[in-house]
Formats: sequence, structure tokens, C-alpha cells
Amino acid sequence: MAMGETEARARARGGIRNRIYIIGAGSTGSAIASEIQRKGVLGSVVAFLDDDPEKIGRRILGLPVLGPIAEVVDLLRQTPADEAIIAMPRCTAAQIHRVYQLLRGAGFSRIRIVPGIAQVLEDEPHLVQAREIDPEDLLSRSPVAVNLRETLSYVRGRRVLVTGAGGSIGSELSRQLLSGGPERLYLFGHGESSISEVERELALLQHEGVGEAVSVVPVIGELQDRDFMRFIMSRVRADVVFHAAAHKHVPLMEANPVEAVKNNVYGTQNIVDACREAGVSRFVLISTDKAVEPVCVYGASKLIAEEIVLHEAAVAAQRDDVDDRGQFLVVRFGNVLGSSGSFMPLFRKQILTGGPVTVTHPEARRYLMTIPEAVSLVLKAGGSGIGGQLYLLDMGEPKLIREVAEEMIRFYGFEPHRDIEIAYTELRPGDKLVESLWGAGDITELTESEKVLRVSRAYSMNGDLAKLMDRLRPVCYLDADHGTAYRNRNVLKAVLHEAIPSIASVDGEPDY
Repeated sequence: MAMGETEARARARGGIRNRIYIIGAGSTGSAIASEIQRKGVLGSVVAFLDDDPEKIGRRILGLPVLGPIAEVVDLLRQTPADEAIIAMPRCTAAQIHRVYQLLRGAGFSRIRIVPGIAQVLEDEPHLVQAREIDPEDLLSRSPVAVNLRETLSYVRGRRVLVTGAGGSIGSELSRQLLSGGPERLYLFGHGESSISEVERELALLQHEGVGEAVSVVPVIGELQDRDFMRFIMSRVRADVVFHAAAHKHVPLMEANPVEAVKNNVYGTQNIVDACREAGVSRFVLISTDKAVEPVCVYGASKLIAEEIVLHEAAVAAQRDDVDDRGQFLVVRFGNVLGSSGSFMPLFRKQILTGGPVTVTHPEARRYLMTIPEAVSLVLKAGGSGIGGQLYLLDMGEPKLIREVAEEMIRFYGFEPHRDIEIAYTELRPGDKLVESLWGAGDITELTESEKVLRVSRAYSMNGDLAKLMDRLRPVCYLDADHGTAYRNRNVLKAVLHEAIPSIASVDGEPDY
């Protein structure tokens, strides 16, 4: 749907200016229109489109406000415009869906959207934040508005480090942290391409006026390197750490279970130890609903990671010299729309290649939330949370994955079961039919933060954590005294099963 770069350049050389309609004549739309007018090279704003009768007929920035939207776009079918920018950050997904369908029917060559209220908040929006509209914009529920500046007061003037900063969650954490005014933001990861990409994006956002002036420092390193983690944490002297790095693709980790444990368990232990030694004030582990009564090794590895962090908090609480140090806590949530480990990127590729779209089971359900909303709530919980506590995000009701597939197919202009088929395969190794956010016997309670719950756990392995770690170590690291255990997946699962009974071995699975 987007106008190609070559076509756009040809139009520019020919003196044909891109005609832009701003959908929404509120403060967000006005700010975007003003920026386009000021820059003067991106095209000409023709008009605002709005449904508010008090705005229709007025002029804003010298531009007419036309409406209602449904009637105006009918007229635009006669002379289609080039581009529409949806600037309605407080609208629900259903409202965005209606407007998107109207614009698509009117023949707009490009449709962009300004981020929702969970991202823009009270800051003035900027054109650099506008992006191509995605299926997630139409599938998500109404987001919670979080006052990000107020929420992030705990990072102002401090040093913040994000692990896995090149990933979907880590990169969004980094974007939103720009609004908090930290002295320095460290982007930690082992993938140089992804870290470089995020660093460039943050530089562009700051150049365009998004957030505050923050010194951004990329750090390439490996969580599994214990010595390096101790060294780098002592050097950067971070006050706050968000630990988002993890191997998280369930089928891939089922095929490589030892690596999942080595990275997610011992990598977490390494950074927790390093943060304790470096005197980090606040440490937030990003966890997953797959850690609840896990059936996959990834889920088990994240459950153990939770235990490591909460155990460290319990030990820290017993030290007499603890003031604001040693606040180690966990925030857990379910699937986020569009993340690298979710099903949506796969569905998108399948639809754009003609299908079929593969769904594991007609009754498979998942909790769903957009990445920006999940991250804003993580930041909220990270600041208000108490060390030693497990928090989870209220993600509403789980949604059928087949319904998500159908809605995505329609988004791309096709009809499910007619143009694009949905093929049901089977639950993959490590999959559940329905995920849970808390386990049997756990008690949840409200917190002062909307959509953030606190969990009192019925299950804990703290008493056996050290023993479990000792038994898993020779599977992950070569030990001459336990040579046959090294990289043996059946030994790994047997050890995990004793501590986490929901983990079971697969009959006939090879040792290596």
C-alpha cells in the first residue's frame, strides 16, 4: 500500500507534492500538521478530517476541518489523496479499525498512524513517531494511559542499563526511557546489528525532539560470560537495570534446551551477582506467563530466573546496610503483539505469500497486549514495585489465535477461508492450549497502579534453588567429573522434572 521510494522521488523531481490528510483535528493532529508545514519538504497538508461536529467547518493552522470522516472519504474516492496520517492517540482499536477501512476504501496510497496514548502521553507528538499502520493497531484493546514522565521519575539523572536492548521489548524500553531523563542509557546486547539499529533510532528520535537529552551508550557483550558481566557492571555503575534479554522462541528452545537454560538461567545469575556487587539500586526481570506451571524448557528457564531474582531480593532484605539498594523484582506478562517471538510476524509472511495461515489448534488462546502498553506498565511496576515481589500485568481476557488470524487476513484486504485458508496443524512441543498468568494456589491483589497486580505465590523453590543450580551446571558447562551429563538433554529434563514436575521428557528423544 505504501508509495515506493522510487515513485516518491520521481514525484518530488517532477514538482508533484504529496497531498496529506490528517485524521483527527485535536492537539496531536495539529502538532503533526504544524511540523509538516514547518519542514516543507514532505508534502502539503490538504485538510483535517474529524467526526467532532464542534470542529467540522473550522480552520486550524489555516487548514479546513472536514467531516464527518465517512462522508468526506466518499468524496475523496473521486480524487484520491496520496497519504493519510491517523492522529487520534486516544481512540480504541475498534475506532481505528473503522477509520482505516474507510481510508483504504478511499484509495489512499499510504496510511500512517501516530502512536497511541500509551506512547505519546503528555509529550508533544512528532512526525518521526508516525509509522505504517500494522494489524496490531487494530487488534489491541484500549490501552492504559500512563503518565510516563511521572512514572519514570525514579530514573531521572541516573544510569540505566537495558539487557536485550536490540529485541522487541528491550528496544521499546529504551525508547520510552528517553522520556525519563536518565543521565545515561546503556544498550546491552550480543547482536551488534540490532544494537546499532536501536542506537541510530534513538539518536533520530532525540534529534527530532522526542524525549529528553540522554547519553546513549551501546555495550556489546554476553550474559553467559560471568567475568565480563562483573567487569562491565562495575564500570558502567548503573543504578537501574531492566533485564529483558532471553532466548524465548519456544520450538527453537525445545530443540536446544541446554542453551535455553545456560542463557536464561546462568545468564540471569551472572547479571544478578554482578548487579549486587556493583550496588545496583533497582533490578527488574522481564518474565513470561510461560513460567507458570511450565511445560517447555523456555518456561522452566524463566521460572528459575524468577526464583534467582526473588531469592536475591530476600537475601538483600536481610542485610543491615540496605537502603535503596537491592530492590530486585519481577514483572510477568503474556504475549505481546508483533514481538519477534510471537505468531504475528509469521502470520504476516504467510498472508503476503498467499497462505495458508497455520494455527496450532482451533481453541488455542493467548493473552495479548501491544508492546508499547506492556512496556509502559513494566516501567510503572519497576518504579513503584517493592523488592522481592512478583508483579503481573492485567492483560484482560485471552483471545482465540484463529480469530487473530482472521482479523489479520482482513487487514491485508483478503477474506479468510475464501482468499486465504487457515490450516490447523497441532500443538508444537512446549505449547499449551491456554496460558495462565498465575498458578494454582497463587493469590493476586490489586496495586496502586492500574493494570498491575501483585502475586503471592503458593509455589517457591527457594529452598532448593542452590541445589538445582548445582545439578544443572555440569549439563551446561563441561566438568571432567560429570562428562556424560554435558549437553545431555535427557539429563537436563530429568533434573528439571524433579524441581518442576510439569516438565516431562519426550519418549525417544536423543541425548544430544
